[in-house]
Amino acid sequence: MKAISSKVTKCLPVGAILNCTDNSGAKLLQIISVRGFKGTRRTKPSAGVASSVRCSVIRGSEKVRKQVFHCVIVRQKKEYKRPDGTSIGFADNAAVMVDEKNMPRGTQIKGPIAREVVERFPAIGKIAGIVV
Repeated sequence: MKAISSKVTKCLPVGAILNCTDNSGAKLLQIISVRGFKGTRRTKPSAGVASSVRCSVIRGSEKVRKQVFHCVIVRQKKEYKRPDGTSIGFADNAAVMVDEKNMPRGTQIKGPIAREVVERFPAIGKIAGIVV
């Protein structure tokens, strides 16, 4: 994965519930693991904006429910700092479902996504409506 410019606060631990913001058929996702997490003993793996995670679909269409998918987190409630000194936080926690090559499963994304996601995953930025 490519490095991002911001210092993102990792505020979404394993077990957190996220909204699915694309049109892939899922509504609610639960984080089950964080890709590339290297932590210390007795710490829960945590993720933030532009992190790649594995999620289980809790609510959605019959085709995708109770299955595990790769996802990328595009919004988080907890504020984080950008290099120019501004703080940014969103109204909810949201993710986008992707395949193994980090290509989005859906064809459109509802709502804004963070600029850090577009830096790391350009394919997601191509189908995004608003980039903040």
